[in-house]
Parts: sequence; structure tokens; C-alpha cells
Amino acid sequence: MTSNSTATDVTQTRTNWQVDYDVDPIEIRDPVAEALGVLEPDDPFVITYADAVKAAGHSCPTASGAYRITQLGLDALYPDRYPVRSEIEVQAAGPRGDATYGVMSRIVSYVTGATEDDGFGGLAGGYGDRRDLLRFNAFDPDTPAPTFRFRRTDTDETVEVTYHVGDVPGGGPAIGNLQGILDGSASDQQRAAFADAWHRRVQIVLSDDSLFTAEAV
Repeated sequence: MTSNSTATDVTQTRTNWQVDYDVDPIEIRDPVAEALGVLEPDDPFVITYADAVKAAGHSCPTASGAYRITQLGLDALYPDRYPVRSEIEVQAAGPRGDATYGVMSRIVSYVTGATEDDGFGGLAGGYGDRRDLLRFNAFDPDTPAPTFRFRRTDTDETVEVTYHVGDVPGGGPAIGNLQGILDGSASDQQRAAFADAWHRRVQIVLSDDSLFTAEAV
């Protein structure tokens, strides 16, 4: 259960090139973790955007968009309680091999636990089974923008979340410094300007709810 309001202040705290983004964590229960004594009963895992960045290996508007898609979808499905791994089916509108849906689905799966047929099969008798809860090309969206559906398997309630990535503002000319960073020709000033512009853009995605639409289907 989380809350996140639209913010205009996208200032980040930087220490040794690490960025402290302003976004609420996602809290989610895991029955298997509870059964095995990793968590106390009814206590959630607390997953931050920094955790998602570690899982993805980078921070960008796609990764931050995936985090917010998941956060908004779970908030809508579970307004009064923690979401529960193994009870959440994820449906992606696009294919697994798509550059956007591929990256996003990794983060969505990391948070929700939902996988295709190669995931955790549960404890004895399938308790906490997460296989076959992630599907690609699952529906035809009304928009080419990245769209995911989240379904509670216990109630069949479904929420569709769309990320209006085309509305994300550009990062300005400093974004053009990336090539110099990659080939080693960028100055320290150019590197700093790029990082500030890049992370400011990510923060906007994490803060601006107008970039997303979440509705029951």
C-alpha cells in the first residue's frame, strides 16, 4: 500500500554519483517467505525503486515507468491491504522480445513474483506457486503506449495501467553528452550535466501521476 502525489520538485541528493529518488516504496506480502520464517506473518517485503534499479542494472524512464506501473496497479487492486505474491497475474500487451516490454516485465516480475513457466513452483503442493502468472501479447491495447494489466486471482478484479511515455519531457541538450561518456571523451562537467538531466527526467516519471492511467477493466 503506497501513496504518491504529483510533485514539481525533482531535486535529487547526490553522493558519489548515487541518486536518492523521491518515490514511495512498494510493500508486498510473500506467503512463502512467511511460511519459511523470512517474514513475520502479514509483514510485507519493502521494495524501493533503488531495489528495482539493482534488478534492472540501470535507472531510466523505462525502468522508472515499470516501477510506477506496478505500484499504481497494485495500489488500485489492493487499496486496503498489502498485495500478495502468487495471487497476482500480470498481462503484458506486447511481446517479451520487445525492448520496452522486455525491460519493464523484468521489473514487474521482480516486484510481483509473477513469472512464465520457468518461475518458482511453490512449496509442497504448490503453495505460493508463481508460474504461469506472467503472459505476453495477452490483450490488444487501445494505445501503442506500454500497457499492463494486473489481476487478483482471488477476486478476478483487474486493473489496466498505461504509461504515456510519449508525454515524458526531454532531457535537454545535456542528454547528448552520453556518446562522449561512452567513448571516454566527455569532460567531468559534461558527465555531471548529463547525470543531472538524466536523473531529473527519471524523477519526473516517478513523481508525475499524469503520465499514467489506471482503470478497472
